[in-house]
Amino acid sequence: MDSQPNSGADHSLNEPYSHKNVQLGNRGTVTEASGFKPEEDAQKIYGAMKGAGTNEATIIEILAHRTIAQRIKIKEAFKQSVGKELLDCLKSELTGNFEKVVVGLMMPGPVYDAYELRNAIKGAGTEEACLIDILASRTNSEVKEIIATYKREHSKNLEDDVCGDTSGMFQRVLVSLLSAGRDESSKVDEAQAAQDAKDIYEAGEARWGTDEVKFLTVLCVRNRNHLLRVFQEYQKISGRDIEDSIKREMSGSLEDAFLAIVKCMKNKPAFFAERLYRSMKGLGTTDCVLIRIVVARAEIDMLDIKAEFLKMYGKTLHSFIKGDTSGDYRKILLELCGGEK
Repeated sequence: MDSQPNSGADHSLNEPYSHKNVQLGNRGTVTEASGFKPEEDAQKIYGAMKGAGTNEATIIEILAHRTIAQRIKIKEAFKQSVGKELLDCLKSELTGNFEKVVVGLMMPGPVYDAYELRNAIKGAGTEEACLIDILASRTNSEVKEIIATYKREHSKNLEDDVCGDTSGMFQRVLVSLLSAGRDESSKVDEAQAAQDAKDIYEAGEARWGTDEVKFLTVLCVRNRNHLLRVFQEYQKISGRDIEDSIKREMSGSLEDAFLAIVKCMKNKPAFFAERLYRSMKGLGTTDCVLIRIVVARAEIDMLDIKAEFLKMYGKTLHSFIKGDTSGDYRKILLELCGGEK
């Protein structure tokens, strides 16, 4: 095989490595299993579902410890050797939140995001939190991939669906994020940063009412480094943190969307840590949020999310999930969350 140092992700798919040998840049708790044999895994999963009852422990042991690239190979091997779609078999054998986690694990990132967005939009009401969580935290290329996948998987236009289900300035923020046009360079224009901070201040704190378009123009268009400077300048001008001003000036989904963008720019793992904390604290659990974040981030930055969670709340994410969930659902989440620390 032609081994080029820059071929990064593709190269790693062909070469299994042990759990300790984490890819450079991979901050996930789920890493490639060494000695991976998709045919063997497929047979074990088939055996776990055959006959009366299901051996959930086998399903957890395999699927929670394979990367998505490996799970796709298991899916292909299963179809070849069993003559059925693995996903269909899993859906018919499993139930509840455990099923939701397993189904999510079988989808590549963009497919899972598109699936979650579709579920958030279709039917009565809209799960605005899902639209915000996904669109505020993904890169331009990720958003473009989600749009293409949504079209392919659901035969619908994502922007049309979002527009059909949202309204006002919240809709405009989502449309801007869907345009995937954010500057992704790292350069900071000091004069522009000062002007942006002044514009936001004058559009909000310094006047009656709020000119939300000014916030949109800055928060949805500028690059991360530039925005971090804008937030510093804003603090100087207004004496307030940008997040405090957004809370004072906005409400509802629009406030949530702008706050999510700011938090993702400042520290994305901390944004997800807070979302996980809120999904579990108090009475009841917002399972859709808990599942979506654990499944989507397990292979990307779960190690960082766990570290931020501990720093922010003085408790481990592991202990929170353990205290808030039960059964096989709890077991698979804890495996994906990767250890107690």
